[in-house]
Amino acid sequence: MLVALGLLAAVAAIATRRYWRPQPRVAPEAPRTESQRERDEHLKLALWASGEHFWDYDLVHRRMHRMRADENATHSAQITLLTRQGDVPAIHEQDMPLVMQRLRSHLQGDTPLFMSEHRMDLAGTGHWTWVRARGRVVERDADGRPLRIAGTARDITASRNAEYEHRIASEVMRSMSEAVAVLDWDYNFVAINQAFTRITGYADVEVIGRQVTLLDSDQHEKSLFEHMRAQLDRDSRWSGEVWKVRKDGEEILCKIETNVVPDASGQRRLYVMVLNDITEQKRAEQELRYLANYDTLTSLPNRSLLSERLSRAIVRARRENGRVAVLFIDLDRFKDINDSLGHATGDRILRAAAARVQQTVGAQHTVARLSGDEFTVVLEDIASFEEAEDIAEQIINAFRLPLSFGDRLELAVSPSIGISLYPDHAQVPTDLLKHADTAMYQAKAAGRHTYQVYSEAMDEKTRHRAILASALRRALENNELSLVFQPRLSLTRQRITGAEALMRWRSKEFGDVSPSQFIPLAEESGQILEIGAWALREACLTLRGWHEQGLTDLTVAVNVSALQLQRGDLSDVVAQVLGETGLPAHCLELELTESVIMANPEKNADTLRACRALGVSIAIDDFGTGYSSLAYLKRLPLTTLKIDQEFVGDLTHDSDDEAITSTIINMGHSLSLNVIAEGVETAAQLQFLRDHGCDEVQGYWISHALVADECLRFIREYGVDHAIKVAS
Repeated sequence: MLVALGLLAAVAAIATRRYWRPQPRVAPEAPRTESQRERDEHLKLALWASGEHFWDYDLVHRRMHRMRADENATHSAQITLLTRQGDVPAIHEQDMPLVMQRLRSHLQGDTPLFMSEHRMDLAGTGHWTWVRARGRVVERDADGRPLRIAGTARDITASRNAEYEHRIASEVMRSMSEAVAVLDWDYNFVAINQAFTRITGYADVEVIGRQVTLLDSDQHEKSLFEHMRAQLDRDSRWSGEVWKVRKDGEEILCKIETNVVPDASGQRRLYVMVLNDITEQKRAEQELRYLANYDTLTSLPNRSLLSERLSRAIVRARRENGRVAVLFIDLDRFKDINDSLGHATGDRILRAAAARVQQTVGAQHTVARLSGDEFTVVLEDIASFEEAEDIAEQIINAFRLPLSFGDRLELAVSPSIGISLYPDHAQVPTDLLKHADTAMYQAKAAGRHTYQVYSEAMDEKTRHRAILASALRRALENNELSLVFQPRLSLTRQRITGAEALMRWRSKEFGDVSPSQFIPLAEESGQILEIGAWALREACLTLRGWHEQGLTDLTVAVNVSALQLQRGDLSDVVAQVLGETGLPAHCLELELTESVIMANPEKNADTLRACRALGVSIAIDDFGTGYSSLAYLKRLPLTTLKIDQEFVGDLTHDSDDEAITSTIINMGHSLSLNVIAEGVETAAQLQFLRDHGCDEVQGYWISHALVADECLRFIREYGVDHAIKVAS
């Protein structure tokens, strides 16, 4: 609450307590002399010039006399003294204890002067004014007790507020995380905060008085700094991003905002520069932009940036009546390579492939990686189909040389390429990419390592393929799949010793579907696992039935897909089927192609050894057409080697095929393998194989693939007539 009684009144009570006694009546004031009037004039001028208030307090009568000069006077002749007598103005209750303590110390003689800064209600209106009061005791009685105290007071509200604001500004500047520097009118450092030292490495003693150019980087031309100063002169502010040099020589990118403020005199400028190190922030932003637009493995544009560049290319082509070609590239059998050599090596191959494509098409064309082993090339300013085809041919030829992806490591990889053109095939990027993708799949269907240009007929094939894949999912439950058996003849024993089980699909919707169509679909969708297990079980059940009819020495061969082998549980599946069907293990032979086995030879060898441990035979099919290693061939648990019909078909017509076939037979025998030739269609082929010691043959010369009952009948009826035919 406000103090109703003035400070000096309280002090007067202290000073006169127990000692007060009536004073003699004051005599009437004598006329003022000239010297007194002169002193009054000097007092008036002093009060007017200094802005001080004079006060005189009578401790006995508890009355205060206050006097001040009229502040509205413009020159000395107009000066009037304003006086007031009465009680002491109220002192703020929060300031009262400290004021009383200081006044008591003076009255008791502990301090020569009474000095205090406190709030007072000078006008009695409830408005508090900060005053700085100075005074001393000016009259004492005979016993030394104070009778009067006088002094001066000044309104310091404005300076107190300025000082308060200055303290706030100093604290804010000290606690800011941004570097702050105050520069004088010549761009010399006047003051800095702690963040400035932390960010730049310079302490205040190292920069105060030095030019701001101390931090300038050589990355910027002098014209930039001239432009900054010109804008400061014009607009009183400047902001931007500038490279600066730390004390240790490291360059940092800073966001700077500079504002002009007048100094205390208002005559000269000061510059307040706020500096923030955004180097890491910019680096993070650049990394995010890079991740959003580029593939981190190959550093090629990703799908997002490809779409943007393709859109711009189409806009330019539309404006200039030009053409844009999109090449969709997929590396053939990359999954097998990746699985066999590991993902780390696969990544190195992808980087090498990306570099090979970019080098071939040139930096003027966009090469992007969409995902996995899929790349896309955008060719602008293409005059015709032929030009796009020529570049596709160049890419294919570029991959004829093996990719180098490590120290003395090389691998041959081939691409399949699909081509679509704007505006011939589509008007928008998504359709161009889709059509190029469709054409790429047609290139794979055409044998891989080639290119295809999109046509509308391809979409029909793609739709048919999708419908066919959907129908295949229902083939097992609809009993549409079946097995046929192609007999296998022993040339040494002159009789049928077994058969190869082959899968057939008669669809209710599409009729007979070729294995070359539905087996790749089953492998892509993963259905081959279920279908393969079904085929294995059906073949074993069929052979068990033949055994029960007395043909106990017959065997059956069943083809195994890459996915079945890669799962690693093939031996468990085989053991379960053998257990369910009761077929002796030695009567079952598993056939795998060369490329399937060699995709991951170490892992696959372990799986095959587990199968071989069950007692089943292992045959390598299509030998000579893949990229097998003879070193691995020796280490695999094989029992049978099948010569591909590609070599058998030209026997007696091609000396190279004859040499290759005879070599394979001899090599197989040297490894103690049973050698079988497939695709035998003429007596001359049969005679060549018999003359060179081939163990078994199969093909149309012996018999087509037959359903189980017909095959059983064929085996039973095979006798003298067939032996004569074979021998002739």
